[in-house]
Amino acid sequence: NTLIYGSFQLAIILGPLIAGVAVGTSGFGAAYAIDVATFTAAFYAAVRLPRMPPEDTAHVAPLAAIREGFRFLSVRPVILMTFLVDINAMLTSSPRALFPALAAGRFGGGAHTAGLLYAAPGVGAILITIVGGLISRVHRQGVGITVSIAVWAITITAFGLSSSLWLAVLMLAVAGAADTVSAVYRSTVLQVATPNSMQGRLQGVYSVVVTGGTRLGDVRAGAMGSVMSPQTSLVAGGIACLLGLAILVARVPAFLRYDARRVLPPDHNAPVEALSQRD
Repeated sequence: NTLIYGSFQLAIILGPLIAGVAVGTSGFGAAYAIDVATFTAAFYAAVRLPRMPPEDTAHVAPLAAIREGFRFLSVRPVILMTFLVDINAMLTSSPRALFPALAAGRFGGGAHTAGLLYAAPGVGAILITIVGGLISRVHRQGVGITVSIAVWAITITAFGLSSSLWLAVLMLAVAGAADTVSAVYRSTVLQVATPNSMQGRLQGVYSVVVTGGTRLGDVRAGAMGSVMSPQTSLVAGGIACLLGLAILVARVPAFLRYDARRVLPPDHNAPVEALSQRD
């Protein structure tokens, strides 16, 4: 998981860099040609993957599958918490929509300054993957997620208060590292504690939460920043993230007690109701 998220962040940094070089040297046509070529290679690699027939051959209607996924989450509070704490962080303290306004207004820069702000979280994420072995030694992953999101909220708040560009970049790098650690632990909990028959459904929910939550967080940040100020939006969002995290953890104390060393192997044949006894 650490390698996956590190590769993702590296792609976020290198992709725009390669595109900028291609546009600057050969124009937009060359940039789009590279895009088509890389997508074609990715599609070809996906087509060449071996078939993986599902273990459960029984057909489930799409709506019934969705209901079953939510019913599974309702009896697995620890897994549900991996979604809730992430939604809380994204909705309250996602900062990316404010980067252009901060670059021009707070730091008196332009596209270069905005580029530094956008790149900083990815740099932090890559640096934390270098010490991925340390991340894997943590077995109390509920505590790890909670601490990581708290660090995220504190550094986003500090970013909102920063008047120095380089201090702001540093805070964003730390926030990006904390977000990656949280994502690694959340994904690990989801994969380890979920039976194979539910993996696809919950991974789908995970993708929706990560994609949709970030966009909703951008809307919240932009709307609040336009009514008040970008700095107020960031500081208020960071504080709200900490408060929301504290409330969620207090409501589900089993989340902090989660220990990967004591997780029972998922019973692929157990009914959903029986799984509630595992947390």
